[in-house]
Amino acid sequence: MGGIVASRAVRAALSRDAVLEAAAGLVREHGAEALTMRRLAAELGTAVTSIYWHVGGREALLDALVERTVADLGEVRPSGHTPEQRVVCIARELRRRLRDHPHLVALVHERGLTERMFLPAQQVLVCEAHAAGLRGARAAEFVRAVQFQVVGHVLVERNRERAPAQHPGEDELWRGVTAGDDPALARALARPVDTERLFVTAVRALVRSLLAPEELPPGRPPGPAG
Repeated sequence: MGGIVASRAVRAALSRDAVLEAAAGLVREHGAEALTMRRLAAELGTAVTSIYWHVGGREALLDALVERTVADLGEVRPSGHTPEQRVVCIARELRRRLRDHPHLVALVHERGLTERMFLPAQQVLVCEAHAAGLRGARAAEFVRAVQFQVVGHVLVERNRERAPAQHPGEDELWRGVTAGDDPALARALARPVDTERLFVTAVRALVRSLLAPEELPPGRPPGPAG
């Protein structure tokens, strides 16, 4: 009888949210393959049966983690006074979340839910596109261009971070190069990349281009977008 009471007390003290947070932590640090029910129970200092009681089996746990990750990416809230500022804010926040949770994002992708994961962020970008006066096909192009810029930049960053040490590196390749009549360019390219600054510069340029009035061929009257 005492064992049953103690087991119930452990389950009561352990919440579903606590289980999911610990599981997400293991995936963030080591990848989905490291997530076993025994390892999770040890992390929480509880019995495996308590984990099952709160979240079910491993597949149900992975499904719950995917839903949690999708919901987290949907909580992007833009700030700023201009469309450019607000979209840059969205892009920066989305990039941060993708970089902070690569294993969880990979888990979502492996389970065929990548498009669903990005839907909330796309909806936020749609609101900004409409507020800036874009409609139809131009608004769709705006949303996808910003999304692809964010995802592409994150992929390049991760590839650079995981690549083996380069010999020679950029600092050596550009050390003695004058880049024609622009030695300052050579010095700049020899320095480490400021990925955050580069990202913001690229997104701003992209957004300004996409928000610029559409150029019409001579003699063609303006019509509805899309």
